[in-house]
Amino acid sequence: MSVRVRYAPSPTGDPHVGNIRTAIWTWLHARRHGGAFILRIEDTDQSRAVEGSVQRIQDSLRWLGLDLDEGPEQGGDYGPYVQSQRLERYHAASEQLLRDGNAYRCFCTPDDLRAMRERQRAAGRPQGYEGVCRDLDAARGAERAAGGESHVIRFRMPREGVTIFSDLIRGAIRYENRLLDDLVLLKSDGFPTYHLAHAVDDHAMAITHVTRGDEWIPSTPRHVRIFEALGHEPPVYVHTPVILGPDGGKLSKRHGAQSVLEYAAEGYLPEALLNFLAIMGWALDDRTEILSAEEMSAAFDLADLNPAPAGFNSEKLEWMNGVYMRQLPEADLAARFAERLDRDLPDSVARPVDAGLVEQFTPLIRERVKLLSEVAELTDFFFAEDVPVAEPGEFLGRSFRREPERAAPALAAAIATLQGMRDDWRTEPLEAALRALAEELEVRAGDLFMLCRVGVTGKRVTPPLFETMEIVGPAMSLDRLAAAETALRAAYPS
Repeated sequence: MSVRVRYAPSPTGDPHVGNIRTAIWTWLHARRHGGAFILRIEDTDQSRAVEGSVQRIQDSLRWLGLDLDEGPEQGGDYGPYVQSQRLERYHAASEQLLRDGNAYRCFCTPDDLRAMRERQRAAGRPQGYEGVCRDLDAARGAERAAGGESHVIRFRMPREGVTIFSDLIRGAIRYENRLLDDLVLLKSDGFPTYHLAHAVDDHAMAITHVTRGDEWIPSTPRHVRIFEALGHEPPVYVHTPVILGPDGGKLSKRHGAQSVLEYAAEGYLPEALLNFLAIMGWALDDRTEILSAEEMSAAFDLADLNPAPAGFNSEKLEWMNGVYMRQLPEADLAARFAERLDRDLPDSVARPVDAGLVEQFTPLIRERVKLLSEVAELTDFFFAEDVPVAEPGEFLGRSFRREPERAAPALAAAIATLQGMRDDWRTEPLEAALRALAEELEVRAGDLFMLCRVGVTGKRVTPPLFETMEIVGPAMSLDRLAAAETALRAAYPS
């Protein structure tokens, strides 16, 4: 049987890292085994649906490079791939379960259920449905339903014996049936719960493996029973461990956890996030951490997942992103810088940004940036006609802090030196000339360079100074330095 796996999120917001890690693992398993990776939107809880979520789910998968074989956009032989468009299938399944005595109509009101829970809580008993309507006459129940009385349909779990199911990474798991209450299959609004919908759809779509969080383990014996009651073979279940935050609790937004698209917005590379999440619970060996999608898909199998929880390490993700940045071919990295700068630079900069200019400074910053979002802050002055003159104190290195009035004359001397170099405006001659000038002025070379750096760029932290000046060019560099000299003379008159 060919492998068919699905990623089945609810459209209740952007996919978070725990959710998308499941998608990554199922995608890798499908690619390893030549199977199909399917997107199914589980929107049966209409009250929780968030507008735009489906698009953001698909955008997240696309950004990570998780190509789909079937789904709402791609179509396929097993559609539709949105559960709210499959209601007749769930109604037919619930009718089958009612006919066979494996389900029953429940007329308990929300107030009845609330009172039941309160009694259980007061008595210290486990909370769950007590089967009040379990033995109602089926014909009478159908009659009440036909009369318009609000009700749900519940699955009739056996009250005796045990249910045993096998988890691919945890082995056999056993539950006593008496501890399992009767789940709601079909709600009063006619929409199915997850318990019914996933069983119907996983069979109808020929899903071979269901990968989901380990919080679903207590529900799985009932899911297995639902499959059996419908006459279907259950899929292989893989219950994945939680991701832990730094404090050992389940990862959440309070730990800084973000959605996939938020990581994209922060400037992470998709290859890095894919790699980072994939190895959080799976390993090729005991030493390899940097793995391409191709390398992982050639080796990955769901059976090799570690059932123990994994910790989320933001510093490791940032490190890994830096590794991927440095590994990219320079032309590829420059193209990504340009794409990001189109997004981040002020509106006053023409779009698209000058790709040739980006290619010039890419070698200067590739070792410095860990995130694409850092590029604009480091390079925006390349794209500006003028840069704001920095605060006077920003110009001053150690040589000028005690005698700031010396800064403007030193910068004036630098400008005079540079004026004579317009025809040889290259990195090496520029550096040699200013080093010689610093020696002549008896100031630290780094402090003279800082005057020029802040004057040309408007900031203290920049790409290497002389390469930067070569790219900016003599006219613009000298104009900016002249404005800086004027500001320094006004701030520190001699």
